[in-house]
Amino acid sequence: MTLMFVTRQTRGLAFVSAIAALLFDIIPGSQAMGQTPGRVEAKTITLGIVAEINQKEVEEHFRDFVRYMARKLSSASAIEGRIVMAPTQARLAGLLTERRADFYMESPHPTYLINSVYGAGKLLLRRWKGGMAEYHALIFTNRNGEIKRLEDLRGKIVAFEDPGSTSGHYLPKFFLSRRGFKLSQKSQIGANVAAGEVGYIFAYAQDKLVDWVLTKQVAAGAFSNDDHATLDERKKSELVILAETDKLPRHMVSVRKDLAPVLVKRLEKILLSMHQDPEGRLILQRGDGTTKFDALPGGELAMRQRLLDAFYSSEKK
Repeated sequence: MTLMFVTRQTRGLAFVSAIAALLFDIIPGSQAMGQTPGRVEAKTITLGIVAEINQKEVEEHFRDFVRYMARKLSSASAIEGRIVMAPTQARLAGLLTERRADFYMESPHPTYLINSVYGAGKLLLRRWKGGMAEYHALIFTNRNGEIKRLEDLRGKIVAFEDPGSTSGHYLPKFFLSRRGFKLSQKSQIGANVAAGEVGYIFAYAQDKLVDWVLTKQVAAGAFSNDDHATLDERKKSELVILAETDKLPRHMVSVRKDLAPVLVKRLEKILLSMHQDPEGRLILQRGDGTTKFDALPGGELAMRQRLLDAFYSSEKK
């Protein structure tokens, strides 16, 4: 068997803004020499990351985390920590199904895809990435513009932050779709938009997104509440919030569905206590300012339903 952590890098060297998986080659305890029944020993622990660029830098970024997990999971014999790269979320789902990946860490939308759409994983814990337990998306506009309510966006273009962003794309887009808005992606700011539709484009950078709204090149923009908090007071004063989406965990840990319960418990225990260990706490802080891992609010079933409510659509996307 194999045991694996996964996270995703969406910008730079995110401890996860990539997908990552910790792979373990497992020997069942009842068959391993010197082991007692019910115990499991791992030979390797491999971190798999979804990243298309800067792969060497990403690998180095996760090195201390992998080595820490390898030492903590070791009992009678040493465990080797390794890192491998995966190109897509679909491939990660395949690795989970093939038992080559067992754990991963991701933001809400990729987690929803891997667990509920591909059916490859199960939620385990919440991760306080950037010191945040939860976050949500904001849809905002120019305070002095013609947009005063969401309905005024029809026939206009809005800007999302990044195609792969939960808070800067999927949360606001599904929020609008569930409220009856028909969204249509456009290739440029000046594209024509049908009267009954809302066009959208991607800014790919927070500064550009905000500038487009402030200069009225787009009718509205969308990003996370923590992005909004980083704006200077002048820019904040020139913007007005049209809507806020529901809150979701900033990041989550999931396991493959058929992972041995004894391994799930070991992994859960290490992660829950990592912030209480000086070395573990330092490694977490180096990884996007992670504060800790804790239990999912309401449990796994309730959290799964929250993700379903946020992202499910009967339309093919």
